[in-house]
Amino acid sequence: MQDAITSVLNQYDLTGKYLDNNAIQKIDTYFMTALERLEAVKIINSQASKIVKEASLRLYNEQPELLRPGGNSYTTRRYVACLRDIEYYLRYASYALIAGNINILDERVLDGLKETYNSLNVPISPTVRSIKILSEILTEEFIAQKLMNYQLILEPFEYMITNLSEQNT
Repeated sequence: MQDAITSVLNQYDLTGKYLDNNAIQKIDTYFMTALERLEAVKIINSQASKIVKEASLRLYNEQPELLRPGGNSYTTRRYVACLRDIEYYLRYASYALIAGNINILDERVLDGLKETYNSLNVPISPTVRSIKILSEILTEEFIAQKLMNYQLILEPFEYMITNLSEQNT
């Protein structure tokens, strides 16, 4: 797991180059957005249970068939697993926010997820929708908290949505 600074430094170290303006700009952006990213993570950390609960309520209101016999959240064990997964996406998005680097999502969340879900007969589309709902809830909260650059803060969620949607063919 690398943060934005380590990622830049490793890239330049591998090529034996000094940092150029592009590298310095990436590091500068990391520091300029640090306070907002920290505020966002504080909100996520302090409200994680509430956010996950709200996301699951919205998902199951939209797709009640998931809770019915034959649905992927039918039975307590499956329902709990779905809640766990929603929490998992939220937690790893917060890690990516702190790191200022979405690559953690590839190595810790996205790599192998489709194969795992396919082997368990878990459809990807409700997963994509649950991540989108997390993004919507956080957008509402960030606007309420007057975080100015909330689009940057939503980048990890959009990254997961895009990557899982591409796999959902």
